[in-house]
Amino acid sequence: MRIIAELPHPDFKISILNMNQKFIVKIEQGSLEQSYKIPEMDLTDGVNSVFELLDEEFLKQVGIRFLAMRKDFKDTYFRYNY
Repeated sequence: MRIIAELPHPDFKISILNMNQKFIVKIEQGSLEQSYKIPEMDLTDGVNSVFELLDEEFLKQVGIRFLAMRKDFKDTYFRYNY
């Protein structure tokens, strides 16, 4: 697995990796991570097509999902520790 690109974003660390004829989009925020695997053959313009998929609406939903993930983990953590 190798990193082929990193995209600047004010809220997330976004890395695009390549492994086994798949692009892997890894989006990190603190200790949380979301990843998406896209077969190379599904994209017409290689990594440039990945950039197009990461539009404003998608990244907005990623942010909302991070909030939900953080809440879910916080809830379970407090159930476990109290």
